[in-house]
Amino acid sequence: MNSPKRRYVIVSPVRNEEKYLPRTIESMINQTVQATEYILVDDGSSDRTAEIIKQAAEKHPWIRYVKRPDRGERKVGPGVIEAFYDGHKEIRSTDYDYVGKMDGDLSFGPKYFETLFEKFETDRYLGAASGKLFLDLDDGKLIEERHADEMVVGGMQFYRRKCFEDVGGFVRQVMWDGIVYHQSRMAGWRTRSFRDPELMIHDHRLMGSSYKSVYHGRIRWGWGQYFMGTHPLYILAIGFYRMLERPFIIGGLLIVVGYLKGWVTGAARYEYPGFRKSLHAWQFERMKLGKRLERIPPASD
Repeated sequence: MNSPKRRYVIVSPVRNEEKYLPRTIESMINQTVQATEYILVDDGSSDRTAEIIKQAAEKHPWIRYVKRPDRGERKVGPGVIEAFYDGHKEIRSTDYDYVGKMDGDLSFGPKYFETLFEKFETDRYLGAASGKLFLDLDDGKLIEERHADEMVVGGMQFYRRKCFEDVGGFVRQVMWDGIVYHQSRMAGWRTRSFRDPELMIHDHRLMGSSYKSVYHGRIRWGWGQYFMGTHPLYILAIGFYRMLERPFIIGGLLIVVGYLKGWVTGAARYEYPGFRKSLHAWQFERMKLGKRLERIPPASD
């Protein structure tokens, strides 16, 4: 039986994931701390995704299938969050302690959630956490996808319920994962991704590759940074940093192009009181040009 403080719900929006989803479901089934509910939202799949979910749900009552109508294409960003909330509203439990959003193309070890709970239980200010993400290449090589230790992996978001509710959940916009991370800090919560063998997450699709191409994904990434309110100096730093990973050079340049596209067209930006000021202070600290505004007590306090 799970500890009363380790009750968690996972919602997974998925579309046409028959190639990877069986590994994700198997990873959830094998957890040493079983989910209270694992809700998979079929976002209009045309392959065997629905069949795979239904077969798992027949064997495991805590796995549930939710069907959404086919919108005609994979809609990333706000579309994924719309699908997430279609699953979130189907949560039957009222006394769960943690909630997560998970992609359908990941795999991870059996002690993943048990190890995460140990992290949460030693730090009362830890509001969200994940392991580190590793690109699992066809040739068997593992390449770590670079994330700052303060950031939670986008495809494996996991929150204390209190933190999730404090920040109002996910915004239904592009860059929702970056926004919720920064708002968590503004609300007094720490977020972390941990480098721990038990917390390795295997990603079977290149991060930021989009449903069209990796190049389209990088442009969308840059546009999302513009929407979130990223400072121009920081987008240049991101662009240079991402030139050093696949697709080399061009990937980083396209992120800057996506940002400039938003700038030139005067596209709308995310508006929330104090958000951009806090974001810029954090970004300037990352560039060693300033200090962040928030100070969260250490774990021992």
